[in-house]
Formats: sequence, structure tokens, C-alpha cells
Amino acid sequence: MVQTPTRSLALEEFLKLPETKPASEFVDGQIIQKPMPQGKHSTIQSDLVPAVNTVLKPHKIGRAYTDLRCTFGGRSPVPDVSVFTWSRIPRDSDGTVMNVFPIAPDWTIEILSPDQSQTKVVRNILHCLEHDTQMGWLIDPEEETIFVYFADRTIAVFDEPNQSLPVPDFAIGLELTIGQIFGWLED
Repeated sequence: MVQTPTRSLALEEFLKLPETKPASEFVDGQIIQKPMPQGKHSTIQSDLVPAVNTVLKPHKIGRAYTDLRCTFGGRSPVPDVSVFTWSRIPRDSDGTVMNVFPIAPDWTIEILSPDQSQTKVVRNILHCLEHDTQMGWLIDPEEETIFVYFADRTIAVFDEPNQSLPVPDFAIGLELTIGQIFGWLED
């Protein structure tokens, strides 16, 4: 659902608005509400985050977050999964994780919902890459396909069960295949 303001809205004004459920994103002066996640989306999202965190978090390499608002470059997207390297996780003066993340994730992962515009999702991934995100994934559960967007703007398509998925350099110990990710839908 797209909510168009009656006047141009500034990012600062948007950030003062109450949060919506599902989350709304701020893109080019417009508020765009994400669709409500459905079963396939939620299953993949809820299994992917622990798979990433099991490898990265114990060694303080990085951490994956779900539905985390990241505000940078004049936009405020809410990727389905945001992965930050440990040293880039914004922290308060006492060392705890901040509530506000004013930077792009190191790795952005989007899971396409049935009623979601693939173009808008790809634009969010490309916006992240423009602001130093190392890699973006677009997971399409209906097609059982994952598009991988690299920092140099090349794109690779993965749709065979045994294909290993590329991950950013910092996550090199993480090994996932197409079959594993879409197999979560059968568990």
C-alpha cells in the first residue's frame, strides 16, 4: 500500500511519526508501507536470522537483525534482514546497541511478498549498495530464486538446489544453499 502525503514530507518529519505495522519506509519524500509478511516470507526470515547469527555472532564478526529501520542517504528503509559487521553496530556510550541505526547495513536481505513491487525492493537494495552495503539478496519464495546484488552492481541468479550462495567477505564462514533456504518451507 502506498501512502502519498498531501505535501512533500521531509525525512526528519517522517522519523517523528509513530511507527506502523507493518513498517513504513521513507523513499523520495513518500511514505510506502510494506506489505504484511505471509507464511513463506516469515518462515524464511525467521530461519535465516539464526542461521546467520549462529556463525557470525559468537565470534563478534557481525549480527543479523529483522525489520530494522536504517536511515541514511535521505531514505529510511526497513530491510527484512539487515546484517552489520560487529564494529559497525551503532552503540550508546555504555556499549549497548543503539535504538537508531543511521547507517546502511553491510548486507541487506529482502524477501519478496506476493503483493510487493519487485522494482521498489530492488531500488532499496541498490540504494543500500550506493551507501557502502557490500551485498544485497532478493529472495523470491514463489520462484525459489535468489538474486544476489554485488557491490560492483553485478547481479547473479541462483535457482538450483545445490548452488552455494555467495556471502559478503566478512561472512565467509556462512555456507547456505538454495536447497537449504527453500527447504525451510518444508520443515
